[in-house]
Amino acid sequence: MTVPETAMIKAAGLGMRMRPITETMPKALIPVGGKPIIDHAIDRLAAVGVKRIVVNIHYKSDMLAEHLARRRDVEIVLSPEEELLDSGGGIVQVLPSLGESFYVINADVFWLSGKRPALLRLAQAFDPDTMDGLLLMQRTVTAVGLNGPGDFMIDQTGLLRWREETEIAPHYFAAIQILHRRFFAGATPGKFPLRPYWTRAIEAGRLYGIVHDGEWYHLETPRGLSEVERRLATRRVER
Repeated sequence: MTVPETAMIKAAGLGMRMRPITETMPKALIPVGGKPIIDHAIDRLAAVGVKRIVVNIHYKSDMLAEHLARRRDVEIVLSPEEELLDSGGGIVQVLPSLGESFYVINADVFWLSGKRPALLRLAQAFDPDTMDGLLLMQRTVTAVGLNGPGDFMIDQTGLLRWREETEIAPHYFAAIQILHRRFFAGATPGKFPLRPYWTRAIEAGRLYGIVHDGEWYHLETPRGLSEVERRLATRRVER
């Protein structure tokens, strides 16, 4: 097993649905379980051996930069975006800093691992020779903060495909993944989403997933945040 030594945390979003909380702070700094949500992701990445974490910033970027400057346990590289570059463009902008394979995590998710850290399970399952991407999936029946028909279908080998319009998928993408730099082969800098590149990897038979065996929370609205805090009040939060 080779654990990626680099990661990207996507923290540039405006957090519109989290207002009024995000009127005074970026979404990544909202406290969850006693500390800013982005610190939970950084702690988990550092704990498995990640050495460098790139964080894209845009909304209230000075606040986030000031907070991240206090970290001393891992190298933090900031990637300012004057214009939001969407889910794909933001990663391509920093590919030279990310190495060959790397974690990508959205800053608005919080998770508790099962028997083994989820990031280690991803690293153990990732095969750079046969995979361009490996996504962590969460069962729709246990995901907190999301409602809908799910995202991907997974076969017995872990291969992913998009659900058909009439299908209900049993899993959501948990906003945590490992990507190989070839995933973005041919991409040019600019604003674009990840979805077409996921589709390309699916068509090539090189996009896989594993199912998270712990708890997972998506922070989208103040009401959802309150629900998460109520649930965490009765659970042990990873430090």
